[in-house]
Amino acid sequence: MSDAQERAWSELAPRYELDVQRDAASTSILAGSAIDPVAVWGRAAVLIAEIGSGQGHAIIHAAMERPDVDFLAIEVFRAGLARTMLDAEREGLDNVRVVEANAPEVLRHLLPPGSLDEVWVFFPDPWHKNKHTKRRLVTDEFSPIAAGALRPGGVLRLATDWEDYALQMREVLDASDDFERAFEGEWAPRYEGRVVTAFERKGAAKGRAIRDLAYRRRASS
Repeated sequence: MSDAQERAWSELAPRYELDVQRDAASTSILAGSAIDPVAVWGRAAVLIAEIGSGQGHAIIHAAMERPDVDFLAIEVFRAGLARTMLDAEREGLDNVRVVEANAPEVLRHLLPPGSLDEVWVFFPDPWHKNKHTKRRLVTDEFSPIAAGALRPGGVLRLATDWEDYALQMREVLDASDDFERAFEGEWAPRYEGRVVTAFERKGAAKGRAIRDLAYRRRASS
């Protein structure tokens, strides 16, 4: 990491990083160690988590545009979280927190059930080689985990520039008992709250179609 990113971890982490209990791995979350969002953010507000927040471009933009909403950046890339904290400090944001952890464990163990209003999965690693696709995030196993962290009526928003991954996401979530489509037609319209990031520009430059999806957690799930 750069000197500035190292400074972020030494000086800004106490302000922005969630202090979590680990299990065996450095990015794991110990079961039974859920946080109290009201205590963490200092208020009761809409709470949105972004999985794979990268360098934080999308979540920082959203936090600036929506100061009445609280945001959690979930990422295992330390340098990216450092950049997120530096940008949050620069913009004077107090509605952003970060956590260095595996996303499914954050949703299952760190966040109380039904505490999220939205979950964002924007341009996740496509693991495009056939032998690696089993590593993808959005699978049959992920669906109930995401649903458990969302309140009834909460929304799961996704975007990718890999057609086969978009089809997999849609197949998984269409088949889920926990979710229903929050869009009509083949694909959801582009989510207006999603700023264009380097990942999206790169995909578009290579001629790949950007696919959005949005699913609402069923009230009965």
